[in-house]
Amino acid sequence: VDPDQEVQGEIHLELRVPEQGHPRVLRCHLIEARDLAPRDPSGTSDPFARVSCCGRTVETAVIKKTRFPYWDEVLELELPEGELGAAVLSVEVWDWDIVGKNDFLGWVEFPLDTIGTDPTKGWFQLLPFPSIPEDRGRQLGALRLVVRLVEDRVLPLPYYQPLIQLLAKPILCPDQAPAVTALAVLEEVTSGESRQDVATKLVKVFLGQGLAVPLLDYLTTRELARTTDPNTLFRSNSLASKAVEQFMKVVGLPYLHEVLKPVVNRIFEEKKYVELDPSKMELSRSRRVRISFKGSLSEARVRESSLELLQGYLGDIVNAIVGSVEKCPHLMRVAFKQLRRRVEERFHSAQHKEVRYFAISGFLFLRFFAPAVLTPKLFSLREQHADPRTGRTLLLLAK
Repeated sequence: VDPDQEVQGEIHLELRVPEQGHPRVLRCHLIEARDLAPRDPSGTSDPFARVSCCGRTVETAVIKKTRFPYWDEVLELELPEGELGAAVLSVEVWDWDIVGKNDFLGWVEFPLDTIGTDPTKGWFQLLPFPSIPEDRGRQLGALRLVVRLVEDRVLPLPYYQPLIQLLAKPILCPDQAPAVTALAVLEEVTSGESRQDVATKLVKVFLGQGLAVPLLDYLTTRELARTTDPNTLFRSNSLASKAVEQFMKVVGLPYLHEVLKPVVNRIFEEKKYVELDPSKMELSRSRRVRISFKGSLSEARVRESSLELLQGYLGDIVNAIVGSVEKCPHLMRVAFKQLRRRVEERFHSAQHKEVRYFAISGFLFLRFFAPAVLTPKLFSLREQHADPRTGRTLLLLAK
């Protein structure tokens, strides 16, 4: 059973509608379910079933900590007088949560005209909510792609040695370096769309030579010399900013995984509904909304619950980062110590005393931790991209 699957499992039902009687009563015998999706950190769920028909709704008891609940409950619904037309019976399964919203586990639907006096009984597969009627039968659109195959031919190291020596000259021999260096020319001619690729290659080459920190020092010092307003420092996608960003990805990825992966995994597993924007809140109990409250929904309730969840997740992330100082890779600490010294030299007045910290936190949070929270797959924290609900939670956390 895939623990990341949103809807899975089957439910065992027996349904019956008498032909006569006043009023006519639909009897739904909810026997059990199996292989339900795990929604709680324990790897289980707290399932209950909700039966709805003709505007009437009844629910079973909650069975705690199981993916194989056994209810053995008979729920009865009075049917209205007259022809029922296209009326349907809906059976939904939810995971009950004491805090926040209940989580959708799947549903199954039966047209009433298919249920007779002879019982309809069996195991039925739980399904996700279908699209809304106006979306059915419509084209899903078109996707335009550009596909390119890139082939790199890697030569033996001696072939690259002259280029490496040329690039490293201003770093190895700063006093003998010419006014215009190969690195400076490369920085000037690199376009915005190729800058990240160039930065990645440079960082890997200089890491292999044991010169990654001096490379970053050279590039950031040049950018500092060009910066007059500290509020814009390292905010552009310059070669220096991209090089530091790629350096953190290469050197700090295991550290990032150790710090963020437990919280990110919990967010993916819990799939909680989080929304702060009133215009985006889903307050109806329509089939598109996979959230469940006991009672009526309101903007205030959704916002209050969302803030509580976000504060909990964010607190765990911040505590993990603050408590990971000793786990931060040595090379990253050396690089940022040097960066702090360079920023202090450039902006040394009392009014700019905080700039040295803003420069480092800008890299660590805006270009390292926050992007990893926003798109965990790009940092190998998850194998798949987040579904829309989880993606919205990650976006609000990253902000």
